[in-house]
Amino acid sequence: MIVAGCDVGSLTAKAVIMNDSKILATSVIRARSRPEESAKEVMGMALKEAGLSMDTIEYSVGTGYGRKKIPFADDIVSEIVCHGKGAKWLLPSIKTIIDIGGQDAKVIKVDENGNVIRYMYNDKCASGTGRFLEVMADALEIKLEDMGAVSLRSNTPVSISNQCTVFAETEVISLVNDGKKISDIVSGLHRAMAHRVVSLAKGIEVEADVTMSGGVAKNIGMYTAFEDALGIKMKKMKFDPQINGALGAALFAQEGH
Repeated sequence: MIVAGCDVGSLTAKAVIMNDSKILATSVIRARSRPEESAKEVMGMALKEAGLSMDTIEYSVGTGYGRKKIPFADDIVSEIVCHGKGAKWLLPSIKTIIDIGGQDAKVIKVDENGNVIRYMYNDKCASGTGRFLEVMADALEIKLEDMGAVSLRSNTPVSISNQCTVFAETEVISLVNDGKKISDIVSGLHRAMAHRVVSLAKGIEVEADVTMSGGVAKNIGMYTAFEDALGIKMKKMKFDPQINGALGAALFAQEGH
């Protein structure tokens, strides 16, 4: 049975097509201003990769910020539940998922079946989100995708005192003007961000095994920062963590047809 999951977030849209628990195709794009356009485009790209047409999809589930606007979704499911489902499928031993989205951060605790037990999230401030890192990359004039590698070259990470994105950007510019190394600044930003999210996570008692989900999980520097903040070794997904929400949606589509 061919099913699909579509995750339309604030910054990116993702799609996954599956056939009997086998992933046939995935796609990720920058989100458009209209969620329905993002959904159609990203699903169209995944269908093209799989060599399929929309009428071959027997059931599809939508998730994410724009899930209610996905025109082809047969059902919609919370992204929190989908990230738990996808992570458990990829890493059966997982108990805690840290999902950093474009405009929010979530810490999700799941049971042995991948059902969400508890979760905490922050959507009130850009601090601790993917958008925070985007702003800082622009301020430092480096590519977002290079931040992880740059941070690993740091020997003495700086301390970032401001939690507000606007003030933190000003602080970063001042640090550059003071001659601080870019690698030390980036490492300091990762550490500050990790500690903010971990403070959020204390409310649900983080339990190993722990993994990261979402686009920020591609940043190796954030893994290092979270391991330091949590004091534990984290598990990495062997598949693209950015499509984890869409994967969870596709898994729900298999069950909900």
